[in-house]
Amino acid sequence: MTATVETGRTGGMSPSGTGAGPKERRRRTTELVLIVLAVAIAMAAYAMVHIARDGALPASLPRYAGGLLLLALVAHVAIRRFAPYADPVILPAVVLLNGLGLVLIHRLDLGEADNALADGDSIPTPDAPLQLTWTAVGVALFVLVLLVIRDHRLLQRLTFIIGTVGILFLLLPLVPGLGATVNGSRLWIRLAGLSFQPGEIAKLALIIFFAGYLVVHRDALALAGKRFAGLDLPRARDLGPILLAWVASLGVLVFQRDLGSSLLFFGVFVVLLYVATERASWLLYGFVLFFGGAYFAYTQFGHVQNRVELWLNPFPADPEQISESLYGLAAGGILGTGLTEGYPERVPFASTDFIVATLGEELGLTGLMAVLVLYAVIVERGLRTALLVRDGFGKLLATGLSVALALQLFVVVGGVTDLIPLTGLTTPFLSYGGSSLIANWILVALLLRVSHAARRPAPPVAPAGPEEMTQVVRL
Repeated sequence: MTATVETGRTGGMSPSGTGAGPKERRRRTTELVLIVLAVAIAMAAYAMVHIARDGALPASLPRYAGGLLLLALVAHVAIRRFAPYADPVILPAVVLLNGLGLVLIHRLDLGEADNALADGDSIPTPDAPLQLTWTAVGVALFVLVLLVIRDHRLLQRLTFIIGTVGILFLLLPLVPGLGATVNGSRLWIRLAGLSFQPGEIAKLALIIFFAGYLVVHRDALALAGKRFAGLDLPRARDLGPILLAWVASLGVLVFQRDLGSSLLFFGVFVVLLYVATERASWLLYGFVLFFGGAYFAYTQFGHVQNRVELWLNPFPADPEQISESLYGLAAGGILGTGLTEGYPERVPFASTDFIVATLGEELGLTGLMAVLVLYAVIVERGLRTALLVRDGFGKLLATGLSVALALQLFVVVGGVTDLIPLTGLTTPFLSYGGSSLIANWILVALLLRVSHAARRPAPPVAPAGPEEMTQVVRL
């Protein structure tokens, strides 16, 4: 028996994908144009705030415009250098959302300053400059991720290490003397005068762990057990992972009083389990466990009962968060009251949990829908990446990152509009907060790394030269 083995050479693109052809250069040019347009739209909104309030352009406009444009260009150059085949639409959409978030936070700063002057109080420290600083930190880590992680499949080798790190980050706020309780939830740690929410980083670590674990065990988890109502139910012995994720999410809810993160972690795991196994029965198990856990939490924990009661009765005698946000959204109508023409600062935590209410009041349903479309574009591009990438780990990782963003947005908007109970999550890229902003910039970097691998063409194989003769192996 004779077998021949070709030892050819690769030509054109190197396997590492460090170069790019004309098509990729056009793609990056398109990305650059979209980035400039995104910065221009955000800064036009920034200028409109001051024109409507003061009748003149702000002196800080060049500083904010230059800073945001510089950070966006740094991210663009990093993609061009380290991931030239990555999707060209995701980064401009993120830049626009981040820029609009800066505008809304700055507008709330002005409203709080005016209220303080009217009441004779001292003007509070503005949040927008610090948010721009956190944006710079986020972009720096974005570049670092693209630089260090040249192949997303390297993360699969560290599945259990990354999962352990994620669990440790989740537990950090429970450490006495390190964790801090803010607004009833124990989510923060205070160290050296700084506050940080480690759960945001834990979210990314657990998504990587879920993807790495499920890509290895998906064959066993896909085996069918008994059939019920047209569904092939999984075997009882395979229920361990979903039960463990359920217990862990309940632990987050019980000990940290964080309803939003609990829902996010469990929801992402169930979706990835379904995608990995293609068994709809896992969704059935997930829904049953979710509603069972929700009912248990409602009957046992007062803070969950308060959230549900506020959801069912959002208009108490004294104004609360939900009622003020609903009044603001109603006042905004279709086209909004206009920037600086509403009263979004009346909503508690307007720059964090309720920034969607600020957006809806002053830009109306039209502006709110436009921003939601931007999020939908990012999620759609992420899911398209999951379809295109060739390896199973990359598919699950891109799906997990995209679903996490979509689910977080649904929970936030649903809570603000009283569709579901309020959970306390922040709106990605819009809300004030360094932890959330940094984590979401890292999320985008990971998504673009997978996108680069998905869109990179396979290197062509050149004909073998005289020095690379066909080797004949006789068995």
